[in-house]
Amino acid sequence: MFDPSAAPPVDECPFCAIAAAHAPYDPRRPPASLNAELTTPPSFVVLSTPLLVAFLDIMPLSPGHLLLCPRPHRPKLTDATPAEARELGAYVRVLSAALARATGVDDWNVVQNNGAAASQVVPHVHYHLIPRPEIRASGRLSESFTMFGKGRREELDDDDAERLAAAIRREAAAVLAEEMPDEDSDGSGRKTKL
Repeated sequence: MFDPSAAPPVDECPFCAIAAAHAPYDPRRPPASLNAELTTPPSFVVLSTPLLVAFLDIMPLSPGHLLLCPRPHRPKLTDATPAEARELGAYVRVLSAALARATGVDDWNVVQNNGAAASQVVPHVHYHLIPRPEIRASGRLSESFTMFGKGRREELDDDDAERLAAAIRREAAAVLAEEMPDEDSDGSGRKTKL
């Protein structure tokens, strides 16, 4: 019997496919470009560490809408390891700052759903970081404003996505450089990592 709440096999998980296709890199020294065509549909990666991967949503609620998830298949937040959970928390903050800088939008949502009843569509734990441009104060009342889970979503434009993903990677590196200018030490002589 078909169970609509059952998770798809890991080999069918789109987030696992993205994680498998994109090798980790040092977020302090991101590549200028990444091959988005390693997956179908294309995946525009903004962060790729040994534990996590972040990429632009293919049906964004606003330009810059990105997803952050652990590399291994973890259906819900409670399935993440303690190390994955710590890195998720750290990078939600770093990517929030990078996203605001790259988009010029200073307001955003962070959304994380667990299970079908909580509106989780892909059963692989992930955070949504969604820029929220102010459209009322700017007089742009004719523009659409989509709230999470409601309204029309636009397909991601590949050319715009490539430029935006590169900008977010650069800004994430800048945030990390500002916070940890000496990447090998925290002043105590110990090796550090995020």
